[in-house]
Amino acid sequence: MSRRLEEIDWQPTPIGEISLRRRRHPVSGDDVYEVKLGDEFLMSSLFTTGEIALAELALAQLPDTELDVAVGGLGLGYTAQAALDDPRVRSLTVIDALAEVIGWHQRHLVPLGARLTSDDRCRLVHGDFFALAADPRGLDPEEPGRRFHAVLLDVDHSPRQVLHPRHAALYQPAGLRALAAHLHPGGVFALWSNDPPDDRFTSALTEVFARAAAHVVDFGNPLQGGTSANTVYLAGKAPDTP
Repeated sequence: MSRRLEEIDWQPTPIGEISLRRRRHPVSGDDVYEVKLGDEFLMSSLFTTGEIALAELALAQLPDTELDVAVGGLGLGYTAQAALDDPRVRSLTVIDALAEVIGWHQRHLVPLGARLTSDDRCRLVHGDFFALAADPRGLDPEEPGRRFHAVLLDVDHSPRQVLHPRHAALYQPAGLRALAAHLHPGGVFALWSNDPPDDRFTSALTEVFARAAAHVVDFGNPLQGGTSANTVYLAGKAPDTP
């Protein structure tokens, strides 16, 4: 059992100081892993329902065939692991801008690190998802022009609350159109958001994709009591779209 609060790792990064902490839950006694960027909480292993739903809702939209999936944002790995839990997934490319976060998984400092790094289907890529999405060469630096059946994104707090100003372009029709080019016909783009559904962003999705919807994912909040919610946006490319 861990101490009440332990800082496992701290690293300076181009976007600020990032830290991985482990604390003991006062009621259950379980270890809770937290990631902070400066003084801001980015994620916690106590709240993973939305991250898991991001993968499950997206992959449920796809036919029963072998799937190639890309994930933007590694974090604690819950979206990636949920994708790998689907037996149809034959390859998973996870892109993260912070080598430090990838290192946590490779060093098995986080609960899912050993599982992700030992799965032959999973490859962790150090890169800027937003720059790759805007690049015609695509999301896989090792295979320019590669397309995916699903692209799952969990980096920013929401389309309006971004971690870096350069991310904002992706959430506009032109940025979404560039991202859609990296999907197979009939492919799915899914986005996690910490905010309630945003009609303006859903409208931007419908300009680019054949269908789009916002799904509210409710989960219990043991810290504040009651129920909290995330939003998962799903957008599907037409089957005959080039």
